[in-house]
Formats: sequence, structure tokens, C-alpha cells
Amino acid sequence: MTFRQLDPAQVVSVALDCGLQVVEWGGDVHVPAGAVGTARAVSALCADHGIAIGTYGSYYKAGHTDESEFDAVLRTAAALGAPRIRAWAGVVGSADADAEQRARVVADLRRCADACAAEGIRLTVEHHVESLTDDIDSAVRLREEVGHDALVAHWQPRELPDAAECVREVRALLPDLVSVHAFSWGADGFTERLPLDARLDLWDAVLRELAADGRRREVLLEFVPGDSVEACRRDAAALRDRIAATMDN
Repeated sequence: MTFRQLDPAQVVSVALDCGLQVVEWGGDVHVPAGAVGTARAVSALCADHGIAIGTYGSYYKAGHTDESEFDAVLRTAAALGAPRIRAWAGVVGSADADAEQRARVVADLRRCADACAAEGIRLTVEHHVESLTDDIDSAVRLREEVGHDALVAHWQPRELPDAAECVREVRALLPDLVSVHAFSWGADGFTERLPLDARLDLWDAVLRELAADGRRREVLLEFVPGDSVEACRRDAAALRDRIAATMDN
């Protein structure tokens, strides 16, 4: 997601240069849904360089996208060797969605989770505005409503987040929280990207919470300032340092 302007080989090169171990591939540019040949090539590229493949980031919006499109998403994720697929919980915020809209999203996520389980893949839902995961209470309720073992949790912070509130959100999603997007935003959100270590109060607290039960989880850098390789290198070093400090404590 961070380096849409680079080709897959360049992305892998950046990951290696930054000392990163896993890459999430997006379904919009690098590995489009239905491009099974591309997915296989990217999978081989990662394997050749010792890079693990994380979530396949699809733009399938449950209850909104044509249901037939999920088949291409699933086939592509399987060819990529992705352990999970990320979908979106509709296109309407939790405060605005009526019962029928919410039920449609729930039913579609359950259908997608069934399809994923048949392929040994898990499903996760993007935490994002204008969806049913725009609020942590709605996100937790959504997982309960879907009620499927293949559905696991993802998390990322909101604009100018409060550290204590972020810890509460993360805690609410444990122990099934498997992936986190790490970035630091200022008051203007996406348009004000900060170095990761500008919010050590946030990330130290979140990383401690993630590490408390000893389970392996993926923490992925996203939205590095300027989509810059140098910014990614700096943020990767900061992330590694904070993870090491967390583990030492």
C-alpha cells in the first residue's frame, strides 16, 4: 500500500534494505484480483528473497461489491500464498447503517469466511471510516455477529489518536488480533503524515499490549511520510527499536 509507485521487485528490495520481514500486497496495483499469474510471480519473488507474505489487501466491500468478485480475490490470494484476505465492512459508517444494511454486510462476510476456510485462508476486516469498523464497539459486535472461526481481527489507529483509547481498542480485539498497520498521523490525518517515532507514547503502549500474551503478530508500516524510501528506512528502524525494547521489558 505504501509504495504503489514501485514495482514488486522494488518493493521487496526496499523491504530487505529496511530489515523488514513481511510484505502485505494490495489488490489495487501490485497484485490485482484475478491476476493469478502475477500473484504466483510475486509469491516466488518473495520466497527467493526470504520475505514472508502477509495479508492480501483486497478492496472487496462486503454487502456492496458484487458477490461474484470475491471468487477472483480468493483465487488470487491462494496463488499468492497469502494467509489471509482483508475485506471491507461495507461502505456505510456504523452510526448511519440501518439494520438491513448491517445484516447484508454480516451475511456477506460470513459467506466470504466460509469460502476462505475452504481454502485454508482466513479473513480479516479493514478498520476504516465509512464502514462498520469505524468504531471499536461496532467492530467487536460485527465479529460476534459474523461468528466464524476464519474471521480474525485487524487494527490501525485513527486520525490524531489517543494512546489510551488505542490500547482499549487493541485489548478489545485480542487474542484474535493478527495484524496491525503502524503509522503516525497529525491532526489532519492522511495529509499530515508524521515519522513513526513522533508518537512513541502511542506505539510503545500498543506494542506492549500486543506482546503481552506472547503470540506472534504482524506489524506493518503504512503511510510513511511522502511515500519515501528514506522515511520507510527511518520508520523501520524506529519500529524495530521499539519492538526490541518491548521484548526486553
